Amino acid sequence: MNVSIRQERPSDYQLTEKVIESAFSTVEISDKTEHEMVSRLRRSDAFVPELSLVAGENVIVGHILLTKVNIVNENEKVESLALAPVSVLSEFQSKGIGKRLIEEALRKAKELGFESVIVLGHPTYYPKFGFKKASIWGIKPPFEVPEEVFMALELKESALDGVSGVVEYPREFFGG
Repeated sequence: MNVSIRQERPSDYQLTEKVIESAFSTVEISDKTEHEMVSRLRRSDAFVPELSLVAGENVIVGHILLTKVNIVNENEKVESLALAPVSVLSEFQSKGIGKRLIEEALRKAKELGFESVIVLGHPTYYPKFGFKKASIWGIKPPFEVPEEVFMALELKESALDGVSGVVEYPREFFGG
């Protein structure tokens, strides 16, 4: 399916949030507030406008957001990105739109000089984009989740070599 991918504009915000809310309305492991999280993240220091992308031109059918996070241990703090959420309206799912959103967001993040991305997601889907268990590098989530769903991707070769610690998400991820 040929749908354009572009940077989200402030004029898209309301429609984008409706797309996100609709996309997550039937997801079992969702608290159904992803659209509110995106709204909070847009107003945070973690927001990178170039990494908030939409699929569609006049009608938005999908969205992806990458925001800044840190990987922290007692010795250092390393900047990374969190991929969350990626949303596609149900009637447009399984048409490659989510895949294109992810590929474009990762390409843009690399172009902007970011070196890694963290995702909490489906263990058979995200490895298709190169994500591996974050535990390989000693990177841990700040909450309990199965090891195989918490993953990392190096956008720059060896970017995570020697990096370990707990991912520190902006408080806006959690309602703050």
